[in-house]
Amino acid sequence: MLENFLMSIGGSEWIIIGLLVVILLFGSKKLPEFSRTIGKAMGEFEKVRAMSLKQTIDNESNYVGPRIAQSVDNERHKLEMLAESLGIEHINKNDEELRLLILDKINK
Repeated sequence: MLENFLMSIGGSEWIIIGLLVVILLFGSKKLPEFSRTIGKAMGEFEKVRAMSLKQTIDNESNYVGPRIAQSVDNERHKLEMLAESLGIEHINKNDEELRLLILDKINK
């Protein structure tokens, strides 16, 4: 019987029940202080999350490997763009030779 009762309580009712429990535990005089503490904790959490995201973005922007700034039409064009960005001569070389030269240059 209790299980049926618990299942029929919706989300907003649980929020009201939670608020009533908080009021009973801390009292109405301590509630504003408790709310400020929760707000400060949430603010600190958001600051840390934003700082972590900024650090991740900065780390990605410091990448010094080969970059392709333009769109490419096919695999050969992509290989040629990579070779140029790495300073590799691509004329008179087949795709496999270019791949090996690019990998060798990147691994150095």
